[in-house]
Amino acid sequence: MNAQEIIAKKRDGLVLSKHEIDFFIKGLMSGSIADYQAAAWLMAVYLRGMNAEETTHLTEAMAHSGRMLDVEKTAPLAVDKHSTGGVGDKTTLVVAPLVVAAGLSVAKISGRGLGFTGGTLDKLESFPGFSSDLSVSRFLENLSEYHIVVAGQTPDLVPADGKLYALRDVTATVGSYPLIASSIMSKKLAVGARTIVLDVKVGRGAFMETEKEAVELAGIMIQLAENLGKRAAAVISDMNQPLGRAVGNSLEVKEAIDTLRGAGPDDFTSHCLTIGTQMMLLAKQAESEREARTILQDRLLSGHALDRFKDLVKAQDGDPSPIDDLSLLPQARVVRPMSSPRAGYISRLDARTVGLTAMDLGAGRKKKGEPVDHAVGVVLHKKIGDSVAQGEELCTIHAESEDAAQRAEARLLEAFDWQDHAVEPPPLVYQVVR
Repeated sequence: MNAQEIIAKKRDGLVLSKHEIDFFIKGLMSGSIADYQAAAWLMAVYLRGMNAEETTHLTEAMAHSGRMLDVEKTAPLAVDKHSTGGVGDKTTLVVAPLVVAAGLSVAKISGRGLGFTGGTLDKLESFPGFSSDLSVSRFLENLSEYHIVVAGQTPDLVPADGKLYALRDVTATVGSYPLIASSIMSKKLAVGARTIVLDVKVGRGAFMETEKEAVELAGIMIQLAENLGKRAAAVISDMNQPLGRAVGNSLEVKEAIDTLRGAGPDDFTSHCLTIGTQMMLLAKQAESEREARTILQDRLLSGHALDRFKDLVKAQDGDPSPIDDLSLLPQARVVRPMSSPRAGYISRLDARTVGLTAMDLGAGRKKKGEPVDHAVGVVLHKKIGDSVAQGEELCTIHAESEDAAQRAEARLLEAFDWQDHAVEPPPLVYQVVR
């Protein structure tokens, strides 16, 4: 057996065996299979696909390329969530402490933003000193003591995914559903939580632009989870407009803190409760959606969820002072209101344009490893379905210079459309797939 035979077999649309997939991943890690061969194999997978059995074998091979944890030995009610990415998606910052306050534990490997989608770790690093770089031993210690960990991927957890993802990014193979699913689920398998809720975004600000595509990916990941002995559900949620009102790292942290105080935007609060409800149901900590939602709403209003967020920040070396004094979060030098050029009802608010604008301001990165500006971004005051008068404020731009703010305003105006008659906003959730 050699790499060429495996590449050719997949090129010709044939099914790879577990032994062949294991051989390929081990060869990639040992260096006996070169990057250019892995790139050729990725393109073959992208064009020919993988069936459920192949995807399961790939996920297992990637997970076993590094250390395997079993967080349920440390925290028997450990749960996890994963979002496919979006604009203004700061859900983990609220949902993780919320379900921990309700008696669950969260052991989560998160990522950084790339392009117009934000990253959870970038947001958390708005807190001075916050560290996402945890050793495995500290990861487990924090989970045992605080029941909540949100860390970055380490070199000894799923290193094969790191290698393959870097190649996918430069070979135009990111969009393969089997590769997406195996990348996501290999990290879940390696960490060991047996209960996972997937937040699959659909719309202009998401990777999947149609509900059909989102449901297809959700189905692949749920089937994969079942094959791996895990319980999973997927929430198909809207990303045609940004989630909540804040887009940008410290701005989203502020909105998350407001939400944990019970004063967040209605759409974002509702979305967090929906995700948390599914986590409670899968973990069998509630018998109905109504019961789960009631428990979570109580934890928000009581302040217990906010306390768990403080635990998360402190446990990972961050200064929690900004939670009690929001002015201590990074602040932009220029804060510029943007007014509506006409009256009417907002009929379109393009999430991708808003995300790209925030990225250009410095809130995101075009290449991996680039620094981000935690202070900059956009806060929306009007969204789809809202009425607006001419001259009324549409949003506020947070920038490092007047020039940057002016460029952002010109681009943001392209994200909005108006109508003279009332407009129905898009649904927050299209369906839940179990």
